[in-house]
Amino acid sequence: MEPGKNIYFLSDAHLGSPDYKSSLQREKRLVSFLKQIQSSASDIFFLGDLFDFWFEYRRVVPRGFTRLLGTLSELSDAGIRLHFFTGNHDIWLFDYLENEIGMTVYRRPARLTLGQKEFFLAHGDGFDETDHRFKIIKKIFTCRILQWGFSRLHPNFAIWLAHSWSNRSREKHGEDPFREEEEPMVKYARKHLLNRGYDYLIFGHRHCPVNYPLDDHTRLIILGDWLTHFSYAMFDGDTVTLGNKLQ
Repeated sequence: MEPGKNIYFLSDAHLGSPDYKSSLQREKRLVSFLKQIQSSASDIFFLGDLFDFWFEYRRVVPRGFTRLLGTLSELSDAGIRLHFFTGNHDIWLFDYLENEIGMTVYRRPARLTLGQKEFFLAHGDGFDETDHRFKIIKKIFTCRILQWGFSRLHPNFAIWLAHSWSNRSREKHGEDPFREEEEPMVKYARKHLLNRGYDYLIFGHRHCPVNYPLDDHTRLIILGDWLTHFSYAMFDGDTVTLGNKLQ
């Protein structure tokens, strides 16, 4: 980690949802934030669902997001390392951001050493071990045959269909409040990740900003979102803190 630099984490902007006007406002706000941290950032981690839906046809990518994609290209060209963990809404991101922007894309959780600390990073979908329906849906969406079949649909219909399904799903579930020891992410972390030397577990997906001590050594950070909270985490080489983008 570079002296005097910070590492930033954010997730769940769901750009493209629920409509063009509100998505554009959030995109501009996100771009403003990225430009503000450019001088202080060595790395920026996007922990999934940056887009509400993303599918790369061989010669076509989704329309829009030009302000964000242009800013990400500028950050990468300036030497800032950009990292992208696919979420359940942008699981069909393939090689476009890697090739065009130079982002490092992760398609599964990762253990990373940042500075002198050990991190476990993931979007966090699938950590509710009681949600068997979601596990089935994710297996379907990661099926190569289904991806091939979806790519045969015309983009106008395919992207409309995907956004319609995504919006209905979010309206149905809304934001589920953090429930401490009853929280599925806490249960997952205690069962699978404690006592493995992690200092920080950082997840997205849940849309509620949380900084929760699992024990005296390990903290669980849930990043919130860029729909209502406009929240992010910052690592200064010693401590991870949660913050909110100012108006």
